[in-house]
Amino acid sequence: MELSKEQQLYQTIVNEAWENEDFKAELLKDPAAAIEKLTGERLNLPEGKTLVVRDQTDAATVYINIPAEQRTDDVELNEEQLEAVAGGLRIPLTDYPFFPYPKLPTFPKGPMGTL
Repeated sequence: MELSKEQQLYQTIVNEAWENEDFKAELLKDPAAAIEKLTGERLNLPEGKTLVVRDQTDAATVYINIPAEQRTDDVELNEEQLEAVAGGLRIPLTDYPFFPYPKLPTFPKGPMGTL
């Protein structure tokens, strides 16, 4: 299985933190600056998002991450999505990668249309 760019970056950061105590201390203090220094690239966080790094290397401690609650009460589907949910989605055959079917070889016919 090939890792995505984000997974590769995460693995690089974790490996460096395991091997380099100075980097780990920097990462805990100022994650964005430490990652930028490590990779040479500025971390692009969405506006309003904060990056938090916690040291969870103590094997005697179990950590539980509570993710943000998923809000679904304000989600609205557009007409196309409603049709798909209702089972009415129609995709033209031309949208499939295998259409049109590849041309099959033809063979000369013998007497009376037989091969």
